[in-house]
Amino acid sequence: MAITADPASVEAAARNARRNEGHQHGGGAVTGRANRSAWLLTGVLAVCALTVLLPLYLTITMAFKTPEQSVDGNGFSLPAPFNPGSFADAWNLVGFPTAFAISVLVAAVSVAGVILLASLAAYAIVRQWDRRLFRYSYFYLLAAMFIPFPVIALPQVKLTAYLSLDNPVGVAVLHVLFQLSFSVLLYSAFLRSIPGELEESARIDGATTWQVFWRLVFPLLAPMNATVGIFAFLAAWNDFMMPSLITANPDLQTIPVIQQIFQSSFSTDYNVAFASYLMAMAPTIIVYVFAQRWVMSGVTRGAIK
Repeated sequence: MAITADPASVEAAARNARRNEGHQHGGGAVTGRANRSAWLLTGVLAVCALTVLLPLYLTITMAFKTPEQSVDGNGFSLPAPFNPGSFADAWNLVGFPTAFAISVLVAAVSVAGVILLASLAAYAIVRQWDRRLFRYSYFYLLAAMFIPFPVIALPQVKLTAYLSLDNPVGVAVLHVLFQLSFSVLLYSAFLRSIPGELEESARIDGATTWQVFWRLVFPLLAPMNATVGIFAFLAAWNDFMMPSLITANPDLQTIPVIQQIFQSSFSTDYNVAFASYLMAMAPTIIVYVFAQRWVMSGVTRGAIK
C-alpha cells in the first residue's frame, strides 16, 4: 500500500529544516565572532603583560651583570659571566638593611592602622547610615580622595615638623590617614553585603557592640582585610614623595628615597642600582603573589551586594 504525505506537512517540515539550518549558520557566525574577540583580547593582554615582563627581565639581567657588561649597551643580553656580587655591593653601598627595616616599619604600621581604623569607621557608618552625622562623614571621606598629596604637601611638612613627627613614624601616620578614604569605601561596600540578622541574633544572646564587631563582623571581613592590607602595603612601600618631604634625617629614609640618592651619586653603577631595585621589588611581588586570591575575592564580593 502506497503512503502519501500531506502536502501541508511536507511544506511545514521543509520550513523547519530551513529554519534550523539558518540557526546553525547563525550560531556558527556568533561562535566565529566570539573566537575573534577572544583572540583580540588575548593579544591585548599579551601586550600588557610584555610591558611588565620586559622591564622585569631587564632588571634581573642587569642585576647579575658585571660593571663592564652593564654599560656595554646590550641591556637585554644574558649575564656572562654570572655576577651575584652586585647584591652584596648594593647591600653595603645603598645602606639597604637600615632602609629595609624602616620601610618594613612604615608599611607594617600603615597596614595595621588602615585595617583597624577603616574597618571601625566603615562599620559605624554603614550601621548608622540613617543618622546624618555618619552619612555626611562618609561623603567627607569620599571627598578627601580627590585631594592630591602635592596640594597639601607644604602644610603637612610644617605640621609634622611642629609636632616632631618629621621621621618614619610621621610618614606611617600620614599613610594611614591618606589611605582611610579609599579603604572606608571598600569596607562599606563589603559590610552592606553582610546580613544584619547575624548581628541581631548575637545581640539577643547578650553580646555588646564591641563583641559583635570583633567576634562576628571582623572575622567575616577577612577577604576585605587582605585587599585593604595589600593596597596599604603597596602604597607605603613604593612611596617616594612623602618620606622624601617629611623625613628630615637622610639616614632614616625608606628604600625608594635611598635608591634615588644612590642613583644620583653613582649613576654609572647600573648593576648595583638594578640589584637594589630587585631587592626592593621582591617583598611586594612575594606578598602580592600569595595574597592575590584574597584581593580578588574582596573586590568582587564588595562589589556585589
